[in-house]
Amino acid sequence: MEPVEDLWRALSRLRLADRELADVLGEVTTLAAEHVPGAESTSITLVRGDVATTAAHHGDVALVADELQYAHGYGPCLDASRAGVQLRVDDMRSEDRWPDYAARVVEVGVRSSLSTPLPYQGTTIGALNAYSTRPHAFTSEESAEAAREVAEAVAVAVANADAHSLLGEHARNMEAAMQSRAVIEQAKGVLMAQRHVDAEGAFELLRDASQRYNRKLRDIAAGIVASVAPPPAG
Repeated sequence: MEPVEDLWRALSRLRLADRELADVLGEVTTLAAEHVPGAESTSITLVRGDVATTAAHHGDVALVADELQYAHGYGPCLDASRAGVQLRVDDMRSEDRWPDYAARVVEVGVRSSLSTPLPYQGTTIGALNAYSTRPHAFTSEESAEAAREVAEAVAVAVANADAHSLLGEHARNMEAAMQSRAVIEQAKGVLMAQRHVDAEGAFELLRDASQRYNRKLRDIAAGIVASVAPPPAG
């Protein structure tokens, strides 16, 4: 199992923090090509909703093979993702599960493949794909195990990227909320001075205007603040 142990060491050195997901996945496909026995060209299919895309690939053959499957709407990488099972094609020339796809992919030189689902929070989000120009390239358990290890790393990278995205979105929402609160407080101050009301009364005026004109409270407040702002100098 030395190749798998080498893969573990390579994956343990994979840096996820402060990197774009595309960069991480690109590095992962290279590791897969180097450490999954039999792999010559590799790719990562991600499925979001009903849309499948190749998020990264090592070798143009993998990209072509993926896109042939997307065009047909079926194939080992798509079915591995849908069913959550590892799917192996030993020889495309005798493959009968996806005959149209198999016939086309042979034309670009692919003879065998291994597609491994990407686990994510109890479901699957795509597949790691390995392709070879040789038939029966992935028949060893070593190939299957190495592919599963890489698939786990892909899932961790995607989860990490999603977490950063959610944190970024939360931060942006917090900043927007703080800005809204600030302009509303400024508008309340203007109304308190102009209408001689307290803070609660000023807020009621803002809310009434928001409902009357069917506009966001923040937009009403921003208009009030802008109306008393001094004209620009010059």
